[in-house]
Amino acid sequence: MNTVHYNIRVSGRVQGVAFRKYTYDKARAFGITGFVKNDSDGDVIIEVEGDEGVLKEFVQWCHKGSPFSKVNSVEVTEGSLRSFNTFEILSY
Repeated sequence: MNTVHYNIRVSGRVQGVAFRKYTYDKARAFGITGFVKNDSDGDVIIEVEGDEGVLKEFVQWCHKGSPFSKVNSVEVTEGSLRSFNTFEILSY
């Protein structure tokens, strides 16, 4: 397994549309760890760790998001492993 860390920024109509809840559910289903939080600029920030192939599938899901969201862009950068234990929804 090739474990990697992705920093993901999702832009569009992604706050107030249950995006974080759906992200949490999807991350748990994929078995990946990290967190999701709203950013003060209206974007959603996600940091995830897991198998690279699984994370690529997760990123594809991020382009769609929750049923009520409208995703305009998804930016992904690789980061240093932080060894998260769970996946959480964080406040700002």
